[in-house]
Amino acid sequence: MSEEVMTEVEDGVLIVTINRPEAKNAMSKAAAEGIAAAMDRLDSEDDLRVGILTGAGGTFCSGMDLKGFLRGESPSVEGRGFGGVVQKPPEKPLIAAVEGYALAGGLELMIACDLVVANENAKFGIPETKRGLVAAAGGVMMLPDQIPERIAMELALTGDFIDAARAYELGLINRVTSGAALDGAKELAATIAANGPLAVRVSKQVLKQSRGWPMEERYKRQTDLIAPVFVSEDAREGAAAFAEKRKPNWKGK
Repeated sequence: MSEEVMTEVEDGVLIVTINRPEAKNAMSKAAAEGIAAAMDRLDSEDDLRVGILTGAGGTFCSGMDLKGFLRGESPSVEGRGFGGVVQKPPEKPLIAAVEGYALAGGLELMIACDLVVANENAKFGIPETKRGLVAAAGGVMMLPDQIPERIAMELALTGDFIDAARAYELGLINRVTSGAALDGAKELAATIAANGPLAVRVSKQVLKQSRGWPMEERYKRQTDLIAPVFVSEDAREGAAAFAEKRKPNWKGK
């Protein structure tokens, strides 16, 4: 894995850190490849339940590395898109832990995550129009799915930033911390990791996919996805653990 991305595992949580603090964690080709490799690992290793994506040195990600852009470098990975995750997020939950700035591609990286924990001093925006560019890594497409369209339009056309309080008010982020965002993200990840892994994965799948399902097919399609969960070993274990007043021993099957 690239030195521009660091990974560590804590209690079933894979922590992925963009490690380019000298460049405000601007996204490079190497960093994108490192994140893509980490996402593959998250989904392939059964012991990993949740991922956290964060940045070193007090900044989440300041966007595309413009120096690399001028050299003709694309900070994308085939099949996964910008940052190695925007077009194909992992099947397991991914939490963004945001310190400092999540701007341009950094915001697009953030909104590709399932949940967001941010420090109260964090700033968010898609300022591409200020540079004669367009937020093409999902910003102008995905942001209106997550906040009101008129607000997304304002952010896209003005390029202005919003703070953590406003982002929380809009529902763009889940939690605001006065301390380290990573600590808050770990707390949230631990709560998720304690739940049945099959149930968590399929719940995410239904939440993500069902918005595009025809209304008359929704329950049929949901049943197709969740039926295996209800007959799994984990479902029986969850019921038994509840009855016996003990912690479940999940097997992920």
